[in-house]
Amino acid sequence: MRAVCVLRLSALGDVCHAVPLVRAIQDQRPEVTITWIIGRPEARLAKLIDGVEFVEYDKRSGIRGLLALRRQLAGRRFDALLATQRSVRANLMSRLVPAELRVGYDRARAKELHGLVINRSIAPAAHDQHVMDCLLSFLEPIGLQVPERPRWDFAISAEDEAFAASHIADDQPTMIISAASSHTVRNWSAAGYAALADHAANRHGLRILLCGGPSDIERALAAEIAQHMRTPAENLVGRDTLAGFLALARRARVVLTPDSGPAHLANAMGTPVLGLYAATDPQRSGPHASRGFCVDRFNDAAMRFHGKPGADLAWGKHIHRPGVMDLITTEEVIAALDRLLAACPRRIDEQPTGQPGEQSDRHPREHPMDRQTQGLTP
Repeated sequence: MRAVCVLRLSALGDVCHAVPLVRAIQDQRPEVTITWIIGRPEARLAKLIDGVEFVEYDKRSGIRGLLALRRQLAGRRFDALLATQRSVRANLMSRLVPAELRVGYDRARAKELHGLVINRSIAPAAHDQHVMDCLLSFLEPIGLQVPERPRWDFAISAEDEAFAASHIADDQPTMIISAASSHTVRNWSAAGYAALADHAANRHGLRILLCGGPSDIERALAAEIAQHMRTPAENLVGRDTLAGFLALARRARVVLTPDSGPAHLANAMGTPVLGLYAATDPQRSGPHASRGFCVDRFNDAAMRFHGKPGADLAWGKHIHRPGVMDLITTEEVIAALDRLLAACPRRIDEQPTGQPGEQSDRHPREHPMDRQTQGLTP
């Protein structure tokens, strides 16, 4: 095997999950060249990953972008395509990649005619297998081993490190709140974030840092949180770059966020993440090393909006219904933060991967308020 193509366009969190897959190929077969077809917004992350050729695709470009991709790949040949995205667009794009071995999802998880563009499937897995573990399973059909621990190793510049140090000193325990998801229905209330921030500052002595992108929604939500708070917070929304956030997250004591890209970026830096989940399943899409600390109302949302348990929904099902995050109460988030800070050190080393469903077997769909966190393994 000399050349591999990875197809993963979006979203930022899923692209972050794909990095350990790429790093595992580099570690086990350093002579293999890797080409990654990636979405243009997500390509910001590509600048932090060495040893990979990135081919950017703009989703807004339509047929023109597909033709440009075909021209760019003309005359090339890959030993394997790892088709890690199942959308109609991704399935269509995969046909433009000349590869003998075409690895994709098993029948239960394939959709949008995905089965027609592949010739080998990854192994079936538990219903709540995490996305990162799923992507790592793409290694096996190409003859490689799932690593015991994932590796990201983002190349963060000295400038970004200095930016982070100027906002989080070494002796300054800080909680980052990255409040906004790209799917606004996943966002929790500003009043809830503010109450949690006040508790973190007054009970645990944590400094509060608000982070996020420059969109109007993110700026407005951060301003509303700050307005509700009784303690001061520093607002960096719109000022931190993606690499800057990674550097900030590495210095933070904890990151509070809904299901969003920053949850997985912070996880990659080894920082404990308090994730807020109702619209999505944290066992599948939560911060990998901190899933045991997430506030999990996905099953309640499944029962309310679909009339069935979350385990009966399709793998990857989202519950994007207005009000779904109202199922999460301020009291349970405060209790979850208290448990995380009591049980978890400043860094979390990823536990060995490659055992799909281990977490759900250990903690089957119970609510976090019904148990005391045991150790560091989710």
